[in-house]
Amino acid sequence: MSPDQLDTTHLFALAAALGWASGLRLYAVVFLTGLAGWLGWVPLPSGLKILEHPLVLGAAGLMLFAEFLADKIPAFDSLWDAVHTVIRIPAGAALAAGVFGGDQAAWATVAALLGGTLAATSHVAKATTRAAANTSPEPFSNVGLSLLGDAAVPAMLWLAWEHPLIAIAAVAVALVLMVTLTIVLMKFLKTLIGSLRRRFGGAHAT
Repeated sequence: MSPDQLDTTHLFALAAALGWASGLRLYAVVFLTGLAGWLGWVPLPSGLKILEHPLVLGAAGLMLFAEFLADKIPAFDSLWDAVHTVIRIPAGAALAAGVFGGDQAAWATVAALLGGTLAATSHVAKATTRAAANTSPEPFSNVGLSLLGDAAVPAMLWLAWEHPLIAIAAVAVALVLMVTLTIVLMKFLKTLIGSLRRRFGGAHAT
């Protein structure tokens, strides 16, 4: 299959998957997508061909390794997420827009909005979940959540290429679950912070 043979459903699924996955593992998305194109496993649209460049693959691979390690360290993972708030969201929008390239400006704009929104949603859900997990003294929940993210990204990208309709449905379900999870965990963290303030504030007053 050539890039020209990818229909709108396929492209839309790919844009959604790239945007969503970028909010979780940006460097894994860039590296895996570029590697798959470079090896000839999948036909990358012209707007994503730059990901196949050896320099891009090398840089993405290095950052992928760094993120893999950083995401397994309690507390440091939240710091990493905070720093990447300004990176993952616009990158997700750019990758999604690249699926349609410059020849389809209207679709590229829609894809950028979609990709940015999905990247923001998954990023906030990830950051909130990891912040909540960091309230526990044991490190196993952090590692487990990190490994789940490591597996979810390539799985979603594979679905986008092989089963685009299933990928679209999976992203939609993940979106609903992540929004719900974010709301619940935000309330939990707000209650926890309020409790800590009252405890330490009372101790300071005495």
